[in-house]
Amino acid sequence: MQNKNLKMSNNKKEKMPRKKIMIIDDDKEFLEELKETLNLNGYEVAAFSDGTSAMEVVFKIKPNIILLDLKLKGKSGFQVAYELKSYPETAKIPIIAMSAYYAERVYTELMDMCGIQIFLIKPFNLQDAIARIEAVLKERGR
Repeated sequence: MQNKNLKMSNNKKEKMPRKKIMIIDDDKEFLEELKETLNLNGYEVAAFSDGTSAMEVVFKIKPNIILLDLKLKGKSGFQVAYELKSYPETAKIPIIAMSAYYAERVYTELMDMCGIQIFLIKPFNLQDAIARIEAVLKERGR
């Protein structure tokens, strides 16, 4: 009986559209590993190594959530987050910040200004990241 219920649950999940995640990180090896892990967990992933190219397509992709490295070459993650929050079409997209460089407590005020509410310190466990993503998506009804 439990297996039948599980199977029904899986069928419902398969029919639902895949959630879209945009990743912006200039560490290409990390970017590919995270992209592959998220794909294997049923997400549709668009990955970018810089904020400028991500901003060029974010309106077309319409991600459900964005994973954003704060220390990017060129336009910083803070700048990207602030820009995303300035457009009505992207202002409500949740952003999960990632960084090995910045300490969350030091940049809390700046993250608040940019609309960043969740922070992951690199390196992080990928399954923990997926759990955080799922929690945010569920909380936001996205």
